[in-house]
Amino acid sequence: MVMKHYPPEFRAEAVALYRSRPGATIKSVADDLGVNHETLRNWIRLDDGRRTGTHTAAAPAAASSSGSPEDENAAPRKRIRELEEERDILRKAARYFAGETRW
Repeated sequence: MVMKHYPPEFRAEAVALYRSRPGATIKSVADDLGVNHETLRNWIRLDDGRRTGTHTAAAPAAASSSGSPEDENAAPRKRIRELEEERDILRKAARYFAGETRW
């Protein structure tokens, strides 16, 4: 079996895509990107090791009871950013794999 080598940017974006989809499985994300699910699992484990070694847990944000429009729009804006990031990752993956198929 031939081992494929993926650029570090692709690996990081694949892990970010998995983390941005709360209900997704590793297998479903790996299938979307066209990589082996064990490969993606290893990338996630490596990223977890880096996170625990260098990052500290952030304090939970205080709940705001003001109900201002900015507070109400924060969650949809975050979701839009996540969806745009997923779209960009999938576009890059498609370009990457399209380049691999050219002789």
